[in-house]
Amino acid sequence: MSLTVTLELSEKDIAHFNRAAEKARTMAEGMSNEEVASGAVVLLVKAQQMEDVPEFVKQRLIVLDTLVAMIRDEGWALSGEDAEHVRSALMYFSVAGDAIPDHIPVLGLLDDAIMIELCARELQHELEAYDDFCEYRQRETERRGLAPESVGRADWLDARRDELQERMRRRRSRDGNSGFGKGYGSSSGYASSRAGYTSGCWRPGMFKFG
Repeated sequence: MSLTVTLELSEKDIAHFNRAAEKARTMAEGMSNEEVASGAVVLLVKAQQMEDVPEFVKQRLIVLDTLVAMIRDEGWALSGEDAEHVRSALMYFSVAGDAIPDHIPVLGLLDDAIMIELCARELQHELEAYDDFCEYRQRETERRGLAPESVGRADWLDARRDELQERMRRRRSRDGNSGFGKGYGSSSGYASSRAGYTSGCWRPGMFKFG
């Protein structure tokens, strides 16, 4: 027998997560992109070793894996302000303590999942652009008889990458998003409706949760 529980965060609740994220950014100052990404990977590895991870949490952990991939992906080549947006989201998972200890069954990863959802709302355009990039790279490498993990930077990828990143910036500027919980309604929709990142397209990471 399953039980559906709807969780609604108030402005006060979101403000709490905003403060936690800001504290994490302060603590993570001076860390390299790889150090920040590696900190998030620790959570992913821990989650893989757990049994009976709730589906809501699994979906958000896959989004976290995607954010790590965006930083590490040589072909996507994020830089400047674009990289800082993703890096800023990952900082929480690199240094912040849990409101709910991870070892507690079922609920242990709930606060992490909520923070990931808030990050997904903030970075929806980035996630969608990267998803489209991965699908394009997978399709083109298959057509060319190449392994996507071996491509890295390639001239034939540049135009599509630049086009998608420019689209991402335009949409981000249009929405004027600033701070968790703003700009995309009650849910990002990304974890449940954007399933491209689970359809077999290669990207760095590809954590699996049973």
